[in-house]
Formats: sequence, C-alpha cells, structure tokens
Amino acid sequence: MQEAGVCKIKPEYILPEQERQVNLDCVSDNDKQELSMSRDKREINSNDGDDGPPAKRQKLSNRAMKKLKGQNKSRGPTFRIAKEQELCNSLVHIVEGEEIPKCTRNKCQFLHNIEKYLESKPKDIGDTCYNYQTFGICSRGLACRFGSEHITQKGKNKIDKEKVQTYSVPHTKNQLQHDLQLSLRKKSYNFDLSETLIRYNDKARESTTSDTKKSLSSKQGNVTNGAITDEDIIKLQGRERKVIDWKDKLFLSPLTTVGNLPFRRICKEFGVDVTCGEMAMCSSLLQGAPQEWALVKRHHTENIFGVQLCANNPHLLTKCGQLLQNEIDIDFVDLNLGCPIELVYKQGGGSGLLRRQKVLESCIRNLSDILTVPLTVKTRTGVYNDENIAHILAPKFREWGASLITVHGRSREQRYTKTADWQYIKTVVEAAAPLPVLGNGDILSYDDYKMAKETIPALTGIMIGRGALIKPWIFSEIKEQKLWDISSSERFDILKKYTNYGLEHWGSDNKGVENTRRFLLEWLSFLYRYIPVGLLENPPQKINERPPLFKGRDDLETLMASPSASDWIKLSEMLLGPVPENFHFLPKHKANSYK
Repeated sequence: MQEAGVCKIKPEYILPEQERQVNLDCVSDNDKQELSMSRDKREINSNDGDDGPPAKRQKLSNRAMKKLKGQNKSRGPTFRIAKEQELCNSLVHIVEGEEIPKCTRNKCQFLHNIEKYLESKPKDIGDTCYNYQTFGICSRGLACRFGSEHITQKGKNKIDKEKVQTYSVPHTKNQLQHDLQLSLRKKSYNFDLSETLIRYNDKARESTTSDTKKSLSSKQGNVTNGAITDEDIIKLQGRERKVIDWKDKLFLSPLTTVGNLPFRRICKEFGVDVTCGEMAMCSSLLQGAPQEWALVKRHHTENIFGVQLCANNPHLLTKCGQLLQNEIDIDFVDLNLGCPIELVYKQGGGSGLLRRQKVLESCIRNLSDILTVPLTVKTRTGVYNDENIAHILAPKFREWGASLITVHGRSREQRYTKTADWQYIKTVVEAAAPLPVLGNGDILSYDDYKMAKETIPALTGIMIGRGALIKPWIFSEIKEQKLWDISSSERFDILKKYTNYGLEHWGSDNKGVENTRRFLLEWLSFLYRYIPVGLLENPPQKINERPPLFKGRDDLETLMASPSASDWIKLSEMLLGPVPENFHFLPKHKANSYK
C-alpha cells in the first residue's frame, strides 16, 4: 500500500538519504545570525572539553533548525544597480547618423560619457540579441547585455528597417500612458460616474419598498449629481454586456508573482484558452503605480484576457472598473475573493470579503453595473475549514451581477495543505445554476481533468494554477488526452523561450536581465516539482505527492529535479550568464535553502 503523500519512483532512480547542509547564500541575515550563534555555543562547549548534556545539545540544534522552517516572508530585491554605473536613458537609443543629445534632467545621476560606459560595461552574456533578431531594434540599445550584434564600434545602435516595419504594431498592449499616470497622481481623473453609481445603488438597496430602480428614480425625479443624473445610471445599468462562451474552456489561474506575461505566453503556446493577469491592487492602480500597471499588460496572442482586481470596498473597485474599461483592452474583470495573504485578509480584501457580505454585495453590484465586459468572481469554499459558505453565496453572486464563478476547493485556512474538495464544488455548481461555474484545485494531468468532469457533468470548465506552473504543457496533454514524457532538453528549450520572452518584456539591460532571472527562479521553485513520467511507478503524478530524493535519466534532468535554490541559480546561469557579485536570492520556502 502506498504511503500517503509519497510519490512512488522506480527504485533505480532513488538516491540514498543524504545529510542536508544549509546553503548560506540562500538564507536570510536573521537566520544566518541564529545559525552562527548556535555554532558558537557548540564550539564553546567543545573547547571546554564537555559538550553538555545530550538533551541540551539536541534542544540547541532543534531551535536553530526550527528557524529554517516555513517561509521567507520578507524577501528583498535580488540585485541592486548603482545609477552611477548605468548610462543615461537619453543616450541609450542613439543610432548611426544621429548627434549625441543633451540630457534635460536636473542633477541626473546616470553616466553621460558613452565611451567610458562601454569600457566599464560588463562582458556580453551572448552574441545574439533576441530583441534585435525579432524586431530589428533593441529597446535597451547601448545598455543591452547582448549588444555586440547591434552596437557599432563608434558606440551607436544599428537598426534593421525591414523588421522594424514588419513589427510596427506593438505586441504588448495596455501600456500605462504618461498623461494617464499624471492625471491619476494628481487625482484629476473624472470618477463622477463611479461615485454617483455607488450612491444610487446604496439608496436603492436601503429603500424599504419593492419598487424597481426605475420607479425609484421616477419618484425622486431627475436628481442630479454633478453632470450625472439618475436617468444616466439607469441607462448605464441597461447597457448590453459583452458575452463570452465559457463552455469547456481551459483557464490559467491568476498567479501572483509567477503568472507574468512571459509565462502566460508559454501557456498560450501549449493551448490554454483563457488567461488572466496577476492579482492587482486597486489602490495602487488608481495611484498610477507602474509596477501595478505592469500586471494588466496583455500580449497580442492572449485572445481572451482578463484582469483580476483586489480591494476591500466598492469605491476602489468601481473606480478601478471604470478606469480599466475606458483605458485598456480587456475581455473580463475578475474579483478576487480567495487571496489568503494575511495583510490582504486583515484589511478586508481577498477572502476577507467573504466575511463582510453587505460590503461584498455592494462591490459586485457596482462593479458589474459599471462594466460592459463580464464580471467574474473567484472564491474559496469559505474562510474556515468547518464552515463552507460558497454554496450560499453562489446564487447571490448571480443575483448581484456576476457572469461566472470560479470555486477553489479549499478554505482560506487550508491554503494548499489539503486536497481540493471536488464534491463540494459540485454542491456549488448545483446551487449556482444556471450561472456558469469553473472548478479549481489539484489538476496536474488529463486523468485529473477527466475525473473532475465526470464528477461534475454540469461544470462549465476547469481553471489550472499550480499544475500549470509545475508543467505548463498540461494544456496540451488535456486537449490531446495523453501523458507526455517530456525530455530534459525539451524542458530546457521551454526555459530558453521563457528567458527570451522575459528579455523582451523586462528589457535586455542589467536591470532587465536580473528581473528575468528573478522571475525565472520563482518559476523554477514550482517547476522542479515535476517528476518525469518515465521515472514513475504509477503514473500520472499527483500534485500533493512528493517523491524521495531522486536522480534523472541524464545530468540535466537531475539538475532540474533539485529542490535546492542554489541549483536553480545554476540553471539561470546557463541561460543568463553568471550572477553579479551583489546578487542575493531568497527562496520562498526555507526548505529550499539546503544543499
């Protein structure tokens, strides 16, 4: 009988148990200090000729190792770049035949001597620049770390005019424009419509009569709120909404940190139907924060694309809905009711909204009314393990204006520690009918997908999160109804492609290379969990089963299976060159800090 939670590997691939050693390069400063203190005490005891009572020595060791359990919750940047070593942006894009422009910034801290910069610039990582090869021009110009192909000896950039004309239409949509950012920061963007809609819906909800909103409006007369009238609101609510056929679609879950645009491109190539941006905080979007607006960028290959919003009140959500609908290209908006992060939950956002049903109703009603694209809702089963409430809320979601519900089959308390409850998802599907419902949780193979569809025939579709991170080719497996024993070289080619997409998205200069490396390492923290089909005794792999330490069929496969963050860094160096001297990567889980 197979032990629960353990994946059976063929005996010839299992490695003997090894003593784990902490890799200090992947440990936080606080943990290093604790380990150092523990070692110092052991050395003092040893020098005294007495190691002390065994129980005391064990207690000391246990306390030190306990520090290396759990998560690294406060992780800083992996790499810092001194401005004095970087070329000013006004000089980066200079091309052959152009005169050197003058910097217009006051007290600019960047370098302005091109010759000096090129002399001190680190050695190129590679001989060919993906961006120049693809688009005929490199967006990072003289700062490119692959620049030998397009930088002349005189310190100018080459341009391939034919390719530039071929790719004249930007491949990435939803860029934050400077004028829009300025109006958001100065708080001059017009949100009268959102504010009036919220006031109107609050009046309608508080009314004790059973009159419809239209009759309520006629009793009150043509009340004005600035330039917006109640009649305008009724027209707004009666607009025709865009319709999307959700049936049997494969969805990629909105994945915080790892669900970035380059990763979504990989999943699109493997056949995913619907993609969604990472969870975006409404407060940051409304402040024009560039790092938050980066989460709503859309690649032109994403034919059905949505944005997931998180906030703790209807004012932020409704304003954000109006802003995004007016300013960017999206097909739907998803409301996050599942985020379990402590900071978000305590402020009443994410899964915290499940405990505030009056506020939740106002959020969904107002956001739905302001949008002409579908509003979808992603929720967990509830907040607590013993109190499922999604089946109670599902009919209300339909009444309040949601077009689709996604149910993640775990509570907030469970996080990812328990198996997803597909029987309960079935209960929610029945309660929500005829509203479409997606199921989410523990899908890692076609067998898992088939089981879910057979368990719940009325299920509209499947959303996949961690399964796509562990094996992004899962979408191809499901559509082709097969199990793919992918080779290590094929997997490495996927990493190469991701790296190129990252250099296109974040840039190919020092900052862009290290951003690409950072997100690659975050993805590798999931990707290493894949167990090759040829090594399994009972395929397919289950998402909550972990194998003993094992080797692959070749050295590359063994390296890719390593749970150690230092080995992930080695993989990144095979693609992006050596890490810089001041590079520092903390894995999310402290267990990955061991050699």
